[in-house]
Amino acid sequence: MDTGIDIFDLSQQVLRTDVSGMPLEWIDYRDAVRLYHTEQVAYVCGIPMYTVHGGICSKTGLRSVIEVNSIIATVGHQPGYQEKRDNYVPPLNNKTLFRRDANVCMYCGSRFMSRDLTRDHITPISKGGGDIWQNVVAACRRCNNHKGGATPDGAGMQLIAVPFVPTYAEYIYLKGRRVLADQMEFLIAHFPRKSPLHDRLKETFGLHT
Repeated sequence: MDTGIDIFDLSQQVLRTDVSGMPLEWIDYRDAVRLYHTEQVAYVCGIPMYTVHGGICSKTGLRSVIEVNSIIATVGHQPGYQEKRDNYVPPLNNKTLFRRDANVCMYCGSRFMSRDLTRDHITPISKGGGDIWQNVVAACRRCNNHKGGATPDGAGMQLIAVPFVPTYAEYIYLKGRRVLADQMEFLIAHFPRKSPLHDRLKETFGLHT
């Protein structure tokens, strides 16, 4: 199999959804082609990304071609999946935490590169705070050092936003490496109406959510 690619390189991810259109995961072009080949793609959205050429049919002499779109809806799901997704608590890591907070220090309000941010525990672990989404924020090194092992009140500091647990759809966005405009629009439609990400995406990318 070889690929003909006009715009996108092979690292660009495809957004997979269930048949109802709920986001499921990011997949690469090879997994997407397998879903097309096994006829698990119910319908497609977004823009064409890849044109993948397969083998030549001995009967017709024609070469198979699969066009992969940026968003593909697939059939079937595991039993109990809806309940698991509704109660889903995503794993916590710095990459998605910093992206949740738009790479902004939640104390001084300045935006930083990820390498210049740290994970701050609002209530320090030494004081019984947990390493959970509701108790962590992105903080620049200066603010984190100033806060030390104290609570924000104890350090005379104030949070500029309340931390929150991302929903499943929000976490899919946070995990994306390079989210295309059509994929972004699709994901935003599945964010809760009062999600803080709406305002943060407007400020960061000038998007209308």
